Amino acid sequence: MAELSVAKNELEEFKCSANDAIEFKLVRNVQDIDDEEKAFPPDMTHQVFGDSEMIFGYRGLKVSIYYTGSKLIPYLRISHSEVCNTKEHGVSPDDIEKLLAQELPPGYLTNLDTFKAALSDEATFKPFGEKIDSYTVTTKNGEERHFDVYFAKMEKSGFQKFHERIQSFIKFYIDAASYIDVDDPQWQYYFLFERYKEDGETRLAAAGYMTVYNFYAYPTHIRPRMSQVLVLTPFQRLGLGAKLVQTFYNTCYSRSDVLDITVEDPSDNFQRLRDFVDAQNCMKLKYFQLSELKKGFSHDMLHEAQTKLKLSKLQTRRMYEILRLKATDQSNKEEFREYRLDVKRRLNIPYMKTKRMFLKLENCLNPEEIAQTLGLVTKEQKFLTLENDFQTALAAYRRVLERLASS
Repeated sequence: MAELSVAKNELEEFKCSANDAIEFKLVRNVQDIDDEEKAFPPDMTHQVFGDSEMIFGYRGLKVSIYYTGSKLIPYLRISHSEVCNTKEHGVSPDDIEKLLAQELPPGYLTNLDTFKAALSDEATFKPFGEKIDSYTVTTKNGEERHFDVYFAKMEKSGFQKFHERIQSFIKFYIDAASYIDVDDPQWQYYFLFERYKEDGETRLAAAGYMTVYNFYAYPTHIRPRMSQVLVLTPFQRLGLGAKLVQTFYNTCYSRSDVLDITVEDPSDNFQRLRDFVDAQNCMKLKYFQLSELKKGFSHDMLHEAQTKLKLSKLQTRRMYEILRLKATDQSNKEEFREYRLDVKRRLNIPYMKTKRMFLKLENCLNPEEIAQTLGLVTKEQKFLTLENDFQTALAAYRRVLERLASS
């Protein structure tokens, strides 16, 4: 038993967190390769290494995934101080490169000298598509940084390879991410670049991207759906995600064929980002001013948000609830009670639909069959669920209001 325990403990020492072992780096010049301050970790690795996010079989493991700053040519280096012996330990080490090769774009480099040579070719990079927007961002230390947005479709030679390279980040930074079908012409691409000087020359470094799919909406409209939105880690906390979404919005406002704008399964982080942008825009509208918000949700609000901002009915109602909360004195019990009841009336709608269905089935099925069909809940369960849903929404709305206040 003691021998088994020792063997088990020894095997445990060959386990390490993939999140800790992997580092990314965007490299603009040779000096950046050894600059540890340029490195950044993944947000997640479960989509590559499994739910445990563990790598087995190595001690002192370091997985370096570097990209050239403009063309995003990838380089992979795996180093370790010790690897487990299959014969001695009875278990094979994880094939790290095999797992990563499924996510990294074809042709990734493993030779450092070849990667350095690729850096010397960065000055020739020209972005695909057309420039549609530019921003100047002032950082906390007073530095001005300049960014450009390019709009592109999967048309020009070489574009697919560039897209594959920037897309290779998503499994590490977007939960439940999947690669898109680039052969579908309904996809559109928005790329974010930082414009900077290197040896006196203006260059562009990849900073993020967004994909949008144009769904058909009967009879002559489209319904654009934002899919993947990613700002690379070194460029986060500069407000660039919100600016990129707003750039896309601006291309839709004047288009009569756009019915409304939707989002594909938004994460909590992206939902907050979208709420922030939409709330900022709604605050400028006539029917989202204080006097109108106090009257409750109205058709005028819905019409104005749909026609001017291309918001869906669901997102318009969400904006109303966020801005109504902003206009509510939360220390005033009566005011806050009115707000809470207003939100809960909306949350109660699915239960009312269930009740109507129950009345239709009452004469056809026995109580047990009805319960199994509808998944009925007691009044106490319904109350608790509604309260929990309200508190969840309230917490999300407050985070949006905090960002609005600090913007």
